[in-house]
Amino acid sequence: MAEPNQTESGLEAVAFVGEALAPFFLRDPKKGTAAPSFAAMAALDAEAAAAEWPFVAESEARACLERMQEGLRGGVDDDLMWEYRRLFVGPGRKACPPWGSVYTDRECVMFGISTLDLRQWMRERGVERLGGANDPEDHIGLLLELAAWLARNKPACLDEFLRLHLLTWAPHFLELMERETRHPFYEGLARLTRLSLEGMRDARGLAVDVPRFYR
Repeated sequence: MAEPNQTESGLEAVAFVGEALAPFFLRDPKKGTAAPSFAAMAALDAEAAAAEWPFVAESEARACLERMQEGLRGGVDDDLMWEYRRLFVGPGRKACPPWGSVYTDRECVMFGISTLDLRQWMRERGVERLGGANDPEDHIGLLLELAAWLARNKPACLDEFLRLHLLTWAPHFLELMERETRHPFYEGLARLTRLSLEGMRDARGLAVDVPRFYR
């Protein structure tokens, strides 16, 4: 495991995690620009990558990466596509809605209070929204992308963002995802993302107030 800290190398580690993992939450495996990310994961040298993966013990990182690769042995097939949609998109009840307010708002709704708080935080700090105009800002993939962007462009805002808007709910969501998924790729993804974020929290010395979860 690399040893990230509060310095430039620590910021680069945060950016790497966000940029590496966000596409798998944001992109349908069979739509849009997803193909390069899945192809890169399938071709990855898991042992070498695990040795360099920040915030996570090498053995844990390797197990997660190998689990993700196990799920890609058949390529980007229909099983992968339908699991992505079952977890995050629908139709019907989503197994793991990817928006923070679904878990932290009493009504379990999108665009809840936590989404509005994030939107205000971004506006006050001059941070432009990522993703389409209709997407709630607190989508897990968008927040991972935003963490990477802040690490590179507004590092003074990074820890506050992580403490108030990502680490509050993401580990809970990722634990749910790991339990609910029926596909090895998404099992490995959920665990690797959770371990990365928890390691990031510890490395950066962040105290996070965990809210009540309603789902």
